[in-house]
Amino acid sequence: MSDQKERMPWVEKYRPKTLDEITSQSHAVQVLKRNLQTANLPHMLFYGPPGTGKTSTILAMAKELYGPHLFRSRVLELNASDERGISIVRDKIKNFARLSISNPSKEDLEKYPCPPYKLLILDEADSMTSDAQSALRRTMETYSGITRFCLICNYITRIIDPLASRCSKFRFKMLDEENSIKRLQYICNEENVTASTPVLKEILRISDGDLRKAINFLQSVHKMLMPAEDEMADDVTEDQIRDVFGYLPKDQLMELIRLAEKKDMDRIFEFVTDYISKEGYNATLIISSLHDVLLLGDDSGISLSLDGKQKNSISRILFETDARLSHGCDETIQILDCVLRISTVL
Repeated sequence: MSDQKERMPWVEKYRPKTLDEITSQSHAVQVLKRNLQTANLPHMLFYGPPGTGKTSTILAMAKELYGPHLFRSRVLELNASDERGISIVRDKIKNFARLSISNPSKEDLEKYPCPPYKLLILDEADSMTSDAQSALRRTMETYSGITRFCLICNYITRIIDPLASRCSKFRFKMLDEENSIKRLQYICNEENVTASTPVLKEILRISDGDLRKAINFLQSVHKMLMPAEDEMADDVTEDQIRDVFGYLPKDQLMELIRLAEKKDMDRIFEFVTDYISKEGYNATLIISSLHDVLLLGDDSGISLSLDGKQKNSISRILFETDARLSHGCDETIQILDCVLRISTVL
């Protein structure tokens, strides 16, 4: 069992087991703890960006509610991105919702609340069709006495109003840097990995506040850069981190911006075609990096005094380039066009 745990991905190995281990979501955790004390849950709707702890929170609560033995029979977790049609609501969900409740053992009753209802967790519920959501509404009403529903989604606007109004809503916000760094440092300590704070901050910056992605990135960096060591080398640089995940090194990104500022068309063409294209850098990530440096002033190292009109123009250029890339246009041509258009604004 210990060997199996050692081979687990870190994101699963360090998934919170209790509500106390949930990072940052203090308001949601506080309300859920009170519900846990009374063991009387409403139907719930968790919404917010990916990687903020929505699924981990409800699973941790279910384990505290039922314990390890009853958890298997009382909790059903479905991923609606795979099974999102009306048939799954009529069959699998309805069949589970109307099942009679198994009696808890005396040992379970002593340790856990074990309320007289089951819990059905529907992950990525915003990918369900409107017909499936409408059918789910009726199922929730009919079997609310013996089954509680927890819907999890990224976009609450994609949940139909009649379904959302039947649930108690919990908003999960993006995790702040301080708590995210603490969680990553905790994992590093548990795995005997040495990682400097700047390296962890760079991993967080690349993951855009998604802690699940950040933990996966941390494990990837550990395995890819230090394959034969138990500890992360102290000399791992931010550029190495960026290179692992396909981001343009900062000095090269700054060079590209300097060429655009000088309006050196020949050098820009040579840089994009001979360096960016041949090295296989992701065009979407380059657009993201340009956005951070030019519009947000993210560690640019270049003093560009851009006014509001210039930033608006650059923002529009980046938006149009990103839209074309998402439609499958040639990456080299789009990056070249983007940088040349930005050079006319600088």
